[in-house]
Amino acid sequence: MKFSLVLATVGRHDEIGLFLASLDAQSYRDFELIVVDQNDDDGLVPLLRMYGTKFALRHVRSARGLSRARNVGLKLASGDVIAFPDDDCWYPSGLLKQVAGILNADPALDGISGRFTDGEGRSDGRWLERSMMLNRYNVWHGATSITIFLRRHVVASVGQFNESLGVGAGTAWGASEETDFLLRSLRRGHKLKFMRDLILHHPVKTAGFDDSARTRQQKYEAGIGRVMRINAYPPWYFPFACLRTFVGMLLALGSGNFPKARFKYVSILARVRGWRG
Repeated sequence: MKFSLVLATVGRHDEIGLFLASLDAQSYRDFELIVVDQNDDDGLVPLLRMYGTKFALRHVRSARGLSRARNVGLKLASGDVIAFPDDDCWYPSGLLKQVAGILNADPALDGISGRFTDGEGRSDGRWLERSMMLNRYNVWHGATSITIFLRRHVVASVGQFNESLGVGAGTAWGASEETDFLLRSLRRGHKLKFMRDLILHHPVKTAGFDDSARTRQQKYEAGIGRVMRINAYPPWYFPFACLRTFVGMLLALGSGNFPKARFKYVSILARVRGWRG
């Protein structure tokens, strides 16, 4: 079982080095890394050249936009399983061996997802409490880009990422391109499972509620609302999906945590904007 890892990157160097080191430390060696470089310079070339002597690595360029970069990488992927690591994530020791073991043990699974922590147990958002099959309602808490591993036939049937979604798309919909991809997979009948014991690593970015965090969250939430709308979620589901955030805003107001309350408020507004399109 060969892995194709499609990594889109812009504006990072040290984080790429951390990922490459974690990849080189994997005991499972049947993989290729496709780095889709969106930088305007050759700053990554020496680093990639060094690791290119250690494992199969292909370095290509693309226009800006996460979904655009992934689509470029997908055209080059030759593996049996395709994954989408972020340029600031890293793999724990033994990860690829664990994923291969799960998929080899259950050929009926078309793909799996896990969860991530920052390496010290902290994480963003809420994850499903146990391993389970994914559907259109629980997928929001059972997968994110870096934790997805899909068999090649899934990607072949679904096609490309929606280039109007995701970081750098040039639209207001700054996230959830991977959820849209999974929703299209589920509509085609593919069997995807969340594995709670499959843990990857990524920095936690929602620890604070400052202007930067609010701006980032607005883009994420607008993407969520947009993906719900274009994937034809029923009208009753959208207010239900916003309820927890609304309650969190009220609790923050009641406790005097006004930065958190404002964070929740702009999150709701952005999700509504995404839903309305």
